[in-house]
Amino acid sequence: MNTTDTTLDVRAVPAETLAELRRLDDSGRCHPVTVTEGAGAPLRCCLTRARAGERVVLLSYAPLRRWAEAAGCDPGAYLETGPVFVHADPCEGFEGGWPDGFHGGQRVVRAYSKDGRILGGRVGEPDELPKLAAELLADPEIAVVHVRAVEYGCFMHEVRRAA
Repeated sequence: MNTTDTTLDVRAVPAETLAELRRLDDSGRCHPVTVTEGAGAPLRCCLTRARAGERVVLLSYAPLRRWAEAAGCDPGAYLETGPVFVHADPCEGFEGGWPDGFHGGQRVVRAYSKDGRILGGRVGEPDELPKLAAELLADPEIAVVHVRAVEYGCFMHEVRRAA
């Protein structure tokens, strides 16, 4: 697969997963913390940034867990749980494409094999991320990539090859 021909399928946290997480997050908390954020928190439900006064929830999410269950693999020690901000109530979700204006700093695009093992990654600035994801997904050994914040390691969104 040629890197320039790779079509990306960018995925926010799915609505059905968000419904589960709002009841019981991946750290087992029944009552995720609801905060009113100032502008700027990256929302993983719709891949936008929170506007001043919006109600958002900070909850724990293990993004590789659900992918691994669907793929029928066990990622073992690579199963990470971390904090993500989402709207406190269901929103319209993510429309698709690359989330322009969502990434505010350096990110790591981390590659996973079909058995859920990390195969490496690349660090880049926001404008480089689509190219880095496409380059990684051009490798047939790579099944999925996660984009994560460099400074905190937080999951931002998933990227797969488009069907």
